[in-house]
Amino acid sequence: MTTHQPQPAVPGPLPVIAPQGDFDEDTLPPLEAQVREAVNAHGGLILDAANITFGDSTFLRLLLATHQEADLRIVAPSPAVTRLISVVGADRVLHIHPTFEAARNT
Repeated sequence: MTTHQPQPAVPGPLPVIAPQGDFDEDTLPPLEAQVREAVNAHGGLILDAANITFGDSTFLRLLLATHQEADLRIVAPSPAVTRLISVVGADRVLHIHPTFEAARNT
């Protein structure tokens, strides 16, 4: 059984990443690099998922892997992201917040 053990966070607020568009195997690498950079530097990030129009299994894998290794907070997921994470039951595991205020105050 794997447990969620975030890396120690650097003092200060978590960085916000606000990707837009579709994310699949071909388009995911730049976002994955941003996420890894934020995790390495800050121990986590806030992902503004409002403008993500599509995510496939590689995008879902990125979310779940990041959740397991860092403090991932997802804000205002688009209908496409909500559907993706709810279909597999990941909405019961991931930290999803309706607003930035809610995510920052966690």
